[in-house]
Amino acid sequence: MPSKPAPIKKAAKKEPAKKEEKAPEPAPEVAPAPAEGEAAPAEAAPAEGEAPAAPPAEEPKAPTPPPADAAPTDEAAAPVAADQPATDAALPATEETPAAPAEAPVDAAAPATEETSAATKAPADAAAPVAEETPAAAAEAPADAEAAEAPAPEEPKPPTPPPPPPKEPTSVPLDLFVEDKNDTSVTIIWSQPETVGPSGLDGYTIEVCKDGTEDWKAVNEDLQKSCRYVIKNQTTGDRLKIRVVAVNAGGRSPPVTLPEAVLVKEVADRPKVRLPRFLRQRYVAQVGAKINLTIPFTGKPKPVVTWTKNGQPLDTKRVNIRSTDRDSILFIRASERDDSGVYEMCVKVDDFEDKASLILQIVELPGPPASVKIVDTWGFNVALEWTPPTDNGNTEITGYTIQKADKKTGDWFTVLEHYHRLNATISDLIMGNTYKFRVFSENKCGISNDATVAKEEAKITKTGIEYKPPEYKEHDFTEPPKFTTSLNDRATTVGYSTKLLCSVRGCPKPKVTWMKNQMIIGDDPKFRQICVQGICSLEIRKPGNFDGGVYSCKAKNDHGEATVSCKLEVKQPAVADADKK
Repeated sequence: MPSKPAPIKKAAKKEPAKKEEKAPEPAPEVAPAPAEGEAAPAEAAPAEGEAPAAPPAEEPKAPTPPPADAAPTDEAAAPVAADQPATDAALPATEETPAAPAEAPVDAAAPATEETSAATKAPADAAAPVAEETPAAAAEAPADAEAAEAPAPEEPKPPTPPPPPPKEPTSVPLDLFVEDKNDTSVTIIWSQPETVGPSGLDGYTIEVCKDGTEDWKAVNEDLQKSCRYVIKNQTTGDRLKIRVVAVNAGGRSPPVTLPEAVLVKEVADRPKVRLPRFLRQRYVAQVGAKINLTIPFTGKPKPVVTWTKNGQPLDTKRVNIRSTDRDSILFIRASERDDSGVYEMCVKVDDFEDKASLILQIVELPGPPASVKIVDTWGFNVALEWTPPTDNGNTEITGYTIQKADKKTGDWFTVLEHYHRLNATISDLIMGNTYKFRVFSENKCGISNDATVAKEEAKITKTGIEYKPPEYKEHDFTEPPKFTTSLNDRATTVGYSTKLLCSVRGCPKPKVTWMKNQMIIGDDPKFRQICVQGICSLEIRKPGNFDGGVYSCKAKNDHGEATVSCKLEVKQPAVADADKK
């Protein structure tokens, strides 16, 4: 029995080496709990070769060591202390070993415990309860078990990369429907899957099969990247089932299939005639003109176009019809009046149809009026009446042209044109002459080629006429004098002649009198008075210092008088300072 403490001291020497190896591993906080509660039994336990000391050293290796497991360990340690009380020599070593776990990680005691357990394999009964309660007791098992469990604590050392995620296919594509179709192709569109996954999406495979079979075949050799595809080169009338599969590294997704089979046939679009604006009213053309009318339309598939005239089929000898996918052309090489009528165009697609009508009117010059007659003749006037023509040229009459001719010369002259009434009065005829009259019809095309001549002739007879010259009343031109231009104030210099001017009118001619300071000037030779055609002037020759003042001009006749005035200022000439000295 005294020989057992020696391995404990040897294990204590190896503790630093184990501390360096196990330093990176964190020590569980729950390991000191059993040491505090079981300090007294641990001192009395070294009787069986430190079997009780092994569980505290191995507890950090357990994933989750429960504190409650220490109770059975104490119970196992108690019998050992009772059976072998004489273990005082091992007590100092036991006191040193618990001190190490308090300062260093608990895992440092694990190698020492393993060596001690190897040296003391005999007391297997004491180690058995510890192995049942804690996983650390497995160190006392056979050597094969130790070798198998020894690498387990060292596995977390190298960083282990997470395992690659499993490659899974995408979810099913969404919203598959037919965008368009015609006689040989079907266009489909869809939306990408809701879940694509980490491996991404490589593309789509489009598969078709005839209705009633399950022979699915891919129509695209390479994966389709976009969410739209045109399935071409199909047979008209076939019913196809269509589905789309998304493909990625994980494989094929579940397919999305159209709910119903698609009939390969052009989608019916309601037909519509686009009648041009100028054809919505009556289309008028002259006889002999070329008619070429293009009427566009829409519809899908190609509509069937039919034409009628006045509800009857067209005469293909007269009218040519050429239709394309987008329009229809009505062509007449040389139109005639019989080509006039209501033309109706009908486009039909399946059970849908649309119609449009156009009115074609072929016109020509009208015929002459049916009759013209002279109703009355008086003085220099003749009254005429006529009736509309029997042939209006297939359009309304817009007016008439009336002409007259003197029987002596026979030359026709136009009296009225564009005249709208059916009667007229011709005036300003020459007395003693005999006149003939004729009338032309007029429509949109022009004036009729022929005219209708009145059977009667109109003779303007001479009658006794007494000439009375008109009485003229002489205009009264008399008026009182009136100055049209008044006098203006003037300023002059001594020794320099000046002139005053004004103008006056009146009937009879007024008498003009000049005055200075209300005094009549008279025949003073210093002043010169002239009045010609209402222009009155007063010339003052070399005025002196006393010739300044107020000058007036008075005009007077039998009907009144008028006066105008002005002020004349006579200044002294400027004298230089040298002249004054």
